[in-house]
Amino acid sequence: MFNSDTITKFQSTETPFYYYDMEVLRQTLQACHDASAQYNFHVHYALKANFNPKVLDMIQSFGFGADCVSGGEVKAAIEHGFGKEKVVFAGVGKSDKEINLALDADIFCFNVESVQELHIINELAAAKNKVAKVAIRINPNVDAHTHHFITTGLDENKFGVNTWQLTDVVEALRASKNLEFLGIHFHIGSQITDMEVYKSLCIRINEMQDWFEDHGFQIKVLNTGGGLGVDYYNPDTNTISDFESYFKVFKDFLNVKPGQEVHFELGRALVAQSASLISRVLYVKNGQKKNFLVLDAGMTELIRPMLYQAYHVIENLTQNSSPTTQDLKYDVVGPICESTDCFRKDVDLPESFRGDIIAVRSAGAYGEVMASGYNLRERVQSVYSE
Repeated sequence: MFNSDTITKFQSTETPFYYYDMEVLRQTLQACHDASAQYNFHVHYALKANFNPKVLDMIQSFGFGADCVSGGEVKAAIEHGFGKEKVVFAGVGKSDKEINLALDADIFCFNVESVQELHIINELAAAKNKVAKVAIRINPNVDAHTHHFITTGLDENKFGVNTWQLTDVVEALRASKNLEFLGIHFHIGSQITDMEVYKSLCIRINEMQDWFEDHGFQIKVLNTGGGLGVDYYNPDTNTISDFESYFKVFKDFLNVKPGQEVHFELGRALVAQSASLISRVLYVKNGQKKNFLVLDAGMTELIRPMLYQAYHVIENLTQNSSPTTQDLKYDVVGPICESTDCFRKDVDLPESFRGDIIAVRSAGAYGEVMASGYNLRERVQSVYSE
């Protein structure tokens, strides 16, 4: 990913910063577009993964819709050219202010996560003399086989409506004059690489749409959510996720009826590999049992390893060009006053020195968007390949 000219540029740039390879982003978006277009599937980009302005502009240019989980994301999507007819608004805790903002924007659909939320959206829509389009997010109780902090489709998760509440849902829909029922929505988790999981999801979606039709509701939209993972271990050799296999699972196993649309909400798979966090070694601490590389980037710039033990490839770009350099094991840590501020332990790296440039790979998803000002740290810049 990094040629000698790029590394030279990094040496003269203030660190830390996020580096975006816009060609990788473009190729990833093209692959997703082409694979989904084979089946006329609709893809909404999940803004929560990355809402860098240049990233949003490129994603929008491919004609994708927007999957939003806050009023701020709805606003950003529309400002960056995502058509309101392609904006969906999910989230277990939508405030009245956020719902009103989305109603005023005439978005495509609210993905509703509770019976009470149905009543609230109906009341707020009635006050504006509007009809809000809604899909019901159903908790399918499908295990995504991923980290328990990022699974969302089990009974004990806070998201969605559980199946034993569906009778209350249809009663609320029948009583709500200012709601238009579009369909059903699912999202079972994140960083899913096992396609068998999506087969199980398809079976549950088929069952749920039959249930709604048996109760007199026509389904126009089947929203399958997202969650497709990326290869954090091999960002150079397996850069683009297998969109072909992913969409084919739904083509083969989802019971799509005439006139129905199938929607997806992909985030990580579109942006994760397009960016790295670039940092500089501040100090090398050699101990009797441990060697530490203390970087100028930490959990304030990339919290995933500290939050749920996420793995990222770490490279010493300065020393990688020296094949005679001996490898040592380092705990790669940040400067933040927290013991958990550690990117990875026992990382094999060439012998490293103060000032070396370090790349933490696959930081395009849930990197910049989760950055914080903890310890009164300044937000860092983004640098682009073009």
